[in-house]
Amino acid sequence: MKTRNARGFTLVELIAVIVVLAILSGIAVPKYIDYSARAKSAALQGALGGIRTGIAQYFADQSVSGTAQYPTLTQLTTVGVVMQEQIPANPYNGLTTVTAATATEAAIATRTVATGNSASGWRYYVDNTLSTPAAVFYANSTDASRVLDASGVAITANKL
Repeated sequence: MKTRNARGFTLVELIAVIVVLAILSGIAVPKYIDYSARAKSAALQGALGGIRTGIAQYFADQSVSGTAQYPTLTQLTTVGVVMQEQIPANPYNGLTTVTAATATEAAIATRTVATGNSASGWRYYVDNTLSTPAAVFYANSTDASRVLDASGVAITANKL
């Protein structure tokens, strides 16, 4: 009498594997989504840090030369004057353009509404005529970042 060797998995084994995979995917997928959101926030913070450092360095150089002033919008966006490379894309909207902001807009980091070609990745306010020159550079996006304030609330990208 020949015996037949059972090959393959039993129904119970298959169900157990499916349950384990479902549990793992239930844990991993939300973590992956959070990683991509945190990566955007980190990329924005890195870009802002680099640009703001360039602006501060320009101001320091001008102060040593005798006239303390921040770069104009044209100087800021011209490669080689303030930044050695093109201003990076805003991770939240993918745009590299910089538009001028008014003092009122800069004070509350107002985002420009995307209409036609007026959308931009960044906003920049500069006033060198004040007794203490002023400059503000911020992201043109009100998307929530993964950076939390002191009370645990997410800060919007334009407030970083």
